[in-house]
Amino acid sequence: MGQGWAAPGLSRLLLLLLLCCGHPLLAPGQGTTSQGTTGQVSVNQGTTSRATTSSQTTTRHPTTSSPKTQSPNLVSDEAEASKFVEECDQRSRVVWNEYAEANWDYSTNITKEGSKILLEKNVQMANHTVKYGTWARKFDVTNFQNATMKRMIKKIQDLERAALPVKELEEYNQILLDMETTYSVASVCYSNGTCLRLEPDLTNLMATSRNYEELLWAWKGWRDKVGRSILPYFPKYVELTNKAARLNGYEDGGDSWRSMYEMPFLEYDLEQLFQELQPLYLNLHAYVRRALYRFYGSEFINLEGPIPAHLLGNMWAQSWSNIYDLVVPFPSAPRMDATEAMIKQGWTPQRMFKEADDFFTSLGLLPVPPEFWNKSMLEKPTDGREAVCHASAWDFFNGRDFRIKQCTTVNMEDLVVAHHEMGHIQYFMQYKDLPVTFREGANPGFHEAIGDVLALSVSTPKHLHKINLLSSGDGSYEEDINFLMKMALDKIAFVPFSYLVDQWRWRVFDGSITKENYNQEWWSLRLKYQGLCPPVARSQGDFDPGAKFHIPSSVPYIRYFVSFVIQFQFHEALCQAAGHKGPLHECDIYQSQEAGKRLADAMKLGSSRPWPEAMRLITGQPNMSAAAMMTYFKPLLDWLVTENGRHGEKLGWPQYNWTPNSARLEDSFPGSGRVNFLGLSLEEEQARVGQWVLLFLGVALLVATLGLTQRLFSIRHRSLHQPHPEPQFGSEVELRHS
Repeated sequence: MGQGWAAPGLSRLLLLLLLCCGHPLLAPGQGTTSQGTTGQVSVNQGTTSRATTSSQTTTRHPTTSSPKTQSPNLVSDEAEASKFVEECDQRSRVVWNEYAEANWDYSTNITKEGSKILLEKNVQMANHTVKYGTWARKFDVTNFQNATMKRMIKKIQDLERAALPVKELEEYNQILLDMETTYSVASVCYSNGTCLRLEPDLTNLMATSRNYEELLWAWKGWRDKVGRSILPYFPKYVELTNKAARLNGYEDGGDSWRSMYEMPFLEYDLEQLFQELQPLYLNLHAYVRRALYRFYGSEFINLEGPIPAHLLGNMWAQSWSNIYDLVVPFPSAPRMDATEAMIKQGWTPQRMFKEADDFFTSLGLLPVPPEFWNKSMLEKPTDGREAVCHASAWDFFNGRDFRIKQCTTVNMEDLVVAHHEMGHIQYFMQYKDLPVTFREGANPGFHEAIGDVLALSVSTPKHLHKINLLSSGDGSYEEDINFLMKMALDKIAFVPFSYLVDQWRWRVFDGSITKENYNQEWWSLRLKYQGLCPPVARSQGDFDPGAKFHIPSSVPYIRYFVSFVIQFQFHEALCQAAGHKGPLHECDIYQSQEAGKRLADAMKLGSSRPWPEAMRLITGQPNMSAAAMMTYFKPLLDWLVTENGRHGEKLGWPQYNWTPNSARLEDSFPGSGRVNFLGLSLEEEQARVGQWVLLFLGVALLVATLGLTQRLFSIRHRSLHQPHPEPQFGSEVELRHS
């Protein structure tokens, strides 16, 4: 894969010079290239067989860990427990509100004073958690008749990070703050001093540029700036996350995160869902790879290899919808992007969120309160404030204050994101009367899925026509395939990425991935599951996982994989409730009160009941399944299979160790401020130092050579003038052995 060892910066140069001078202190290794890939893939009756090796995720024990509850003199009085949970809930509303306010203030205005206040509120929240969590552990809930109270006390018993000793908790909170701040304020700069922030600058560049070198500059620059800066914090973060988990009775941090799903065989079940969706992804990957081959050529794309990760329209290649123009199946048929119409009609970020609110209320769901419009941050600040631009929805735990923070751009992609975030807000409002402990999604994937379900309707040509963002199409086969391709570039392309992020993190937490091979294993998984490769060689001095928001922010990611599966289950069930007839991808549930009721009934439960009960309220059955997603994309899959067959495409990436010819181009983009020196990517100052080092070594070698020559001639001269008492081999043999 071209992931051989490489030392960063000037140290790499000095090492190369030592090697050239005959001191093999370290040699570039071949062993770091992973072969745990989707080498050959065969599709047979809807299942996918995959060639794997030792890099495959190891089988784990069932996720059955639970917080410690053993304590002497346990209390079994249910009336006393009732008083406890009431007091805990009343106090929790105050503490969580104060913490949320401090967190909001810091996230929308990053200052040292704000960080100080946030850390103080973190301590206050930790003290609250320890106090009531320790108290909760004094109850024996085994024989409680009230199942809700029993469940609530068990949740309160988990102290989470507050279980850490005070000094370590302070260190942990500071590490998290430093990592997120590093990510949020980072920028990539040209040599002329012009700097690009992630939002909106680099995001727009990755979405719109088709210049290979420019994309490479942005991709590499972001990882150089962010990933490498976060790496020093990460091992200690892992250590403290694991310690907190073990103090709560879990095996490690990953075990703690997985426990939120209350599924004893979570990893096995998720793997089965992933395998069900493999035929869709593999066919999409092969089709997109050929389209990129047509555009960029054989120098940068191999029709049997992985795709360079910077060419897919997104900084992390998690969504490919921005390269729709390169892969559209039928260019002459209508294209399903409303961005141009939104801009022409003067849409604003506020208008986008109003549209989302209107969709929810059309289902009989709750409108957002006035506080939402008064207090949300829907656009990037223009007054000089630094802010965390990553979109997020906020509950302030007082039953009336709910906000969104998003640096919104007027385009179709952010219209979908607006519906996603408004889905969180709707969930907050539906369970606002529950105890604070239960103000969560039925499982983390449910919370992510609600807004996306509505976005599936919003994205249809039918609905876009209703809101005057798309001219009425002809409903042709070509239009359908174009629409499904647009959706697949977002939904199907995301599946393996959403699956692998926590595969990597869980293995970091359990110790099977160590800090010495963080980056190597990250790219092994990206190759194995996504069929992607880095466009330039990576080293263990790089930390590419850290260039994704959820890693430095410590946000579990498998929720998005779960969400992308169950949102199609929800969509199918809600379409049936709305009386839809016809293909699933044409359904629009706008104005269906029955669909809205099903959603509301499930959301009102929060996490007070196990998630299968909420699933049953929406779909009529309790299980997660990829069948609805496969049904939705069936017309596209059929078309892809035919199209790929016509070109003789090989599914998967059998030439897994291929890399693009990017090494000589990585620094050629004008204004990058870097130069190619002896094949190394160096800052101009580093290159100048390198030139002086080379000059010094050259002079030293010249002096040494002259000295050695003088000595050899001296030896030869003495040898020729000294008598030899007996035959000798002569000086030539001596010289050859010198």
